[in-house]
Amino acid sequence: MAGLIGAATALSCAAADFDYQLAPERIADGVYVLVGRTEDFSFDNGGNIVNTSFIVGDSGVTVIDTGSSKRYGEQLRAAIARITPLPITLVINTHHHPDHFLGNQGFATAILAATPTTTHGIETEGPAFLDNMYRLNGDWMLGTEVVVPGATLEPGRIDSGGRKLEILTFDGHTASDLVVRDIRTGTLFASDLVFNGRAPTTPHADIATWLEALDRLQQIPFSHLVPGHGAIATDTRPIEQTRRYLQWLSRTIAEGAEQGLDMTEMLEKPVPAEFAGLAVVDKEYRRSVVHLFPQAELAALRAASARKAMASPTFEHIAK
Repeated sequence: MAGLIGAATALSCAAADFDYQLAPERIADGVYVLVGRTEDFSFDNGGNIVNTSFIVGDSGVTVIDTGSSKRYGEQLRAAIARITPLPITLVINTHHHPDHFLGNQGFATAILAATPTTTHGIETEGPAFLDNMYRLNGDWMLGTEVVVPGATLEPGRIDSGGRKLEILTFDGHTASDLVVRDIRTGTLFASDLVFNGRAPTTPHADIATWLEALDRLQQIPFSHLVPGHGAIATDTRPIEQTRRYLQWLSRTIAEGAEQGLDMTEMLEKPVPAEFAGLAVVDKEYRRSVVHLFPQAELAALRAASARKAMASPTFEHIAK
């Protein structure tokens, strides 16, 4: 009981001080990850549900994603300074979801970089994301504003701070999902294409494309796999877990639409035992149904209309 009270008190103090208590974990030579909670956004966690990372090179530091608020970005920068005095030379936003870019204020705009599609997404959807994050995380967000990356990333190999990195572009989770591979250590930063022990989020997902991306991703050799959410891995199990969940989700939604189920009936469907242990799975399943089921219903209606048209006799057949 005393332990529980102590933990609760520590959490309360952290929240009162708006301290994310960021603790970089060294997973390979010069490679550090700050593992977020496998939760949804809340007043308690302040949006600290994402994995952010940084790579210390010979002459500078590369940051991969900046977290969910101005406070997070500033505390991330301070955590990096505790590890190395080297300057931060590149900050990558892997995609345009708010927990991956709303910490941009902690860094100089000129070194913020993303793909053109991600930059456009931040510009156009960032303000709405920000409003929602204030609603979900409260005062943790105070002072946070949308900062658009000032530099563009294209696929290929780059030298960043004296470190060779491979920039890989995919889509499926969003319209642009950037993956980074550190050549020296073989660390693969998969961003939100991969979730480990947590149900994937799908507000901008094209699941068929996402599954193709996972197939490609699994062919890339790595020593460590850093998912967007969840524990770091040294094997492909998180990729396989994400794939199986998305396959089940896609199949379940398509079958429900074909059977003529309504939204309420879909929301009441149980999650299979295989996925019941994933963090926030019930909530994410319901969110996915809301996002994806209307499109599946439309596809099912179009398919039914096409089948009906094919079965109907044409005038030429009648005339004969």
